[in-house]
Amino acid sequence: MNDFKPGWSDIDLLCLTAETITDEQARKLVNLRQTLSFYEKQPIYFQYFEGAIVAWPAFKSRSCTKVVYWGTGKQRIDHIYSLDPFSEYSLIQNGILLHGADIRAELCLPSYTALRQAVISHYDTIRKYARNTSGSVYACGWLLDIARGIYTLRTGSVIAKTKAGVWALKQRLCPVEHDLKTALTVRNNPLRYKNDPDIREWAAALGPSIQRFADVLEAEIQQTAQPVDHAMGNKIHH
Repeated sequence: MNDFKPGWSDIDLLCLTAETITDEQARKLVNLRQTLSFYEKQPIYFQYFEGAIVAWPAFKSRSCTKVVYWGTGKQRIDHIYSLDPFSEYSLIQNGILLHGADIRAELCLPSYTALRQAVISHYDTIRKYARNTSGSVYACGWLLDIARGIYTLRTGSVIAKTKAGVWALKQRLCPVEHDLKTALTVRNNPLRYKNDPDIREWAAALGPSIQRFADVLEAEIQQTAQPVDHAMGNKIHH
């Protein structure tokens, strides 16, 4: 999606295996990204990898199986893995095949209803956890999440967070435009600003601005209370 920002972004990776991985394979794979990072020359990218290694039949049917999961700062061996509607949409529409057969023709895009529910879940999280922010510059990411949520409700599709923020500014949707512009500045160069004292002070006081923009998202959710599914649930044909 052309929105990778070193120091902020993850690199989402999904590895689908023909058969369920064994216990021995899982133990070797669970710490693979750390092993690869140790031997990698600068800049190190393996540390940004997140996602899962899971058998294709279980992934397709959403059934239990052995899964190697890589998350933010942690990894584990689990028994089930599924994508949220935003990630599923991005996988199908924007994912890049690195190796093997392309299975996306066998997947269905999330319906508008599913995407809307994902927006509502994220909205609830924003109301609960983004009222008081810390001095971390990443707190401004809530503003970009809200912009993306509004975009999804209006279009039934998903775009990158940076593009969503730019779109919201052009549409004059954000009541705290200065904060959204600053958030985009930080997003475009997080390594430069993450220890900037002025930016950290700004981020620590960002809660009220996030909630004001969340009011706009709330209004959009209410306007789509009776959504009509777009023709998005059909299988994709290449």
